[in-house]
Amino acid sequence: MIRRRHLVAAGSLLPLSLAAQPARPPAPPMPAPSMPAPGRRDWAAQVPQIRLGVLGGESESDRLGRYEGYRKLFEDTFGVPARMFFASDYSGVQQAFGAKQLEIANMSPAAYAGVWLETNGGVEPILVTQEPDGSTSYVALMYTRADSGITSLEGMRGKAMAWSDPNSASGYLIPRAELRAAGIAPEGFFGRTGFAGGHDQALVAVLQKQYDAGVCWSSGQGDEARGFSRGVLTAAVEKGLLDMKDIRIIWRSRPIQNGPVVVRSDLPASFKKDMVDFHLALPAAHPDIQKAVERGSAVGWVPTKHEDYAVFIDMRRAEAAERRRRN
Repeated sequence: MIRRRHLVAAGSLLPLSLAAQPARPPAPPMPAPSMPAPGRRDWAAQVPQIRLGVLGGESESDRLGRYEGYRKLFEDTFGVPARMFFASDYSGVQQAFGAKQLEIANMSPAAYAGVWLETNGGVEPILVTQEPDGSTSYVALMYTRADSGITSLEGMRGKAMAWSDPNSASGYLIPRAELRAAGIAPEGFFGRTGFAGGHDQALVAVLQKQYDAGVCWSSGQGDEARGFSRGVLTAAVEKGLLDMKDIRIIWRSRPIQNGPVVVRSDLPASFKKDMVDFHLALPAAHPDIQKAVERGSAVGWVPTKHEDYAVFIDMRRAEAAERRRRN
């Protein structure tokens, strides 16, 4: 799934309201529950089909290949049709939730914050992905072409920056928040900025010299030559679309909480419980499906709640206030 909760506090790059968030210790491993027994549920009277949202950021053919087993398992387990909604960008899933055209989706933390604000609390997070070390976070990485001559963030002054998506935490909101906290106004620092339409598209735009740098999400851990253990660069290396020798990492953010699995708040409690049980059991019961959906090192999910994403609500509001100030 395309991908948060809070920034782990460390140092002073972030504003006080963000940096004051306490670091959450790794969650202890949970015993693997059993997959819910197959059969139609009572909640099917209110939820006659399960519509699953998938954020943009990769081609539709890639998403179809990764998610078909996941979709079919929903049907086989709960006895109702399951349909995938592939959005072209982050806002597509947000709008579908707002129109009550989705029941469940995995979202970036910033996209969750956006739809929560737009729907006045009409969605809620139930799960977050967990890494092998027990952590539930990732980082934003700023990268340039290795042949660009740009070796540091300062080297991007006056250069062209490709943001991934206005609803992306790692590809837009987090880098901007950290830059502003460091006294750097993104609007004046970069010579030109634009939205590439997703993480993959931003990477292609940088490699094709349309922009000087881009920002993407990554575990930031593991073998850098392989694109780290998880993230946009990992997938690009695995597909043969990127050789890490062709890019240079010039900046990384503090840890960012992984994006949540989100459901509509107005759905039955029994539906939400089944969604939690389904995902908690998935890694042990169907590891091939879990790996296809998560792509990389994530070992499963652990429960989460809205309060864990409050910092992203604040960040969204701050970004909106900054736009109003500029206009």
